[in-house]
Amino acid sequence: MGNDKRIDPWSSDQSTDYARIVDQFGLSPVISSKLPNPGMLHRRGIVFAHRDLDVVVGCMNNSDPFGVLTGLMPSGRMHLGHSMVIEQVRWFQEQGGDITVTVADLEALATRGTSLSKGRETAINEYIHNYAALGLNPDSTNVYFQSTRSPVQRLGFTLGRRTNLSEFESIYGFTGETNLAHVQAPLVQVGDIIHPQLEEYGGLRPIVVPVGVDQDPHLRLTRDIAQKTNWFNVKPRKSGGITVSLSIQEDNLDQMGVSSNGRVDMATRNSVIEQIVNEISSLGFSDIITNPKHGTIEIPAATSVDKQNIRMKMLRLERQFGGMGLLPPSSTYHRFAVGMTGDKMSSSKPETTIFMDDSIDQMSKKVKRAISGGQPTVEEHRRLGGVVSKDVAFQYLQFFFERDDKAIEEVRSEYESGRMLAGEVKQICIDRATEWLQDLDEKRHQWSDRLTEFLAADST
Repeated sequence: MGNDKRIDPWSSDQSTDYARIVDQFGLSPVISSKLPNPGMLHRRGIVFAHRDLDVVVGCMNNSDPFGVLTGLMPSGRMHLGHSMVIEQVRWFQEQGGDITVTVADLEALATRGTSLSKGRETAINEYIHNYAALGLNPDSTNVYFQSTRSPVQRLGFTLGRRTNLSEFESIYGFTGETNLAHVQAPLVQVGDIIHPQLEEYGGLRPIVVPVGVDQDPHLRLTRDIAQKTNWFNVKPRKSGGITVSLSIQEDNLDQMGVSSNGRVDMATRNSVIEQIVNEISSLGFSDIITNPKHGTIEIPAATSVDKQNIRMKMLRLERQFGGMGLLPPSSTYHRFAVGMTGDKMSSSKPETTIFMDDSIDQMSKKVKRAISGGQPTVEEHRRLGGVVSKDVAFQYLQFFFERDDKAIEEVRSEYESGRMLAGEVKQICIDRATEWLQDLDEKRHQWSDRLTEFLAADST
């Protein structure tokens, strides 16, 4: 990446060249008009990119089950930047998704030295309390801790066989100086992201992970590992349609009819192909071309729309054969909200952000000191107008405090034309933020004695 800023989960210096990020990592743009009941962040282009979100939208449209995975690092106070993810999680929940919340207490211990007991206290009293106040429904929300959910750790350990240190160095920039706990943390994250598909945690269904672009390395690693485990590859056919091909691996040789000397037992292979054909036929396809020797099944009439249904059939069949049957996770990506000082928001730098429990006075002082997009003099401002892309108060209205799209566009128009001054924008931000913080505080009081409703059985 040359001199570009790093994209990783731990760097304090993040790139905001979103066009380059989309191109470099092969993301797709989010088109809000294609979403059912698009949320505020979708409509405003703040959630700007995705991987396989269409799979999840298909579930929404068909009332099929899907899950949402989000996580929290229990090592500091919750601030506005964290609320962006919960805004998205709540939207997914309202569209029918079940929510799994990972408390990354092992990662906090490995990378930030936060004890497990302190991590638990912070997670419940700081984060889960605010999640409740921000509108998550406990009936379909399960919060668990990495340290107490052993299947996550076992899964991370098992899937670690599918990667190596070279891939870690490429994705995360790890070096010989990186401590081993830090190296292990991404594998636990893989277990976090994948495990909601296990039968005891909801079973096979699409899982979407809403994140900032700094978390994309975890998603790329997880998707790559999940795809490597699949016994049946479902891909577009060169001449149109879909091809299903067998993926011969060390742990499925017997099931695929491959003997220890490499010879193919055609009776076993034909049985596998027959079961695949039966599954595909149940979707209504009749023109199916098989090649048992090469382990391929072609469906010429299938379209890209059919790919997900075929893939889900193959994953379920894989599980019947004894495989893991893992679906690579979907993901969405949101823009970073700039910090008050122009830097990244950080819990360790109170001047950069508004915390969820800041007083109105504390918030007001921060907004008044925040970087503005106004011109040096009133005369210049009236002539040239304000620059909203540099103005923290405007961005906070857009990202957090003003839900009315028309009101946002009115402020933008007035500010850019020079009719509205920077101080006036800041006052509007203070007024809306006051309402927002007061409402949040009131709802925190309502939930203060009910937080255990959000905890999974293995976390109480």
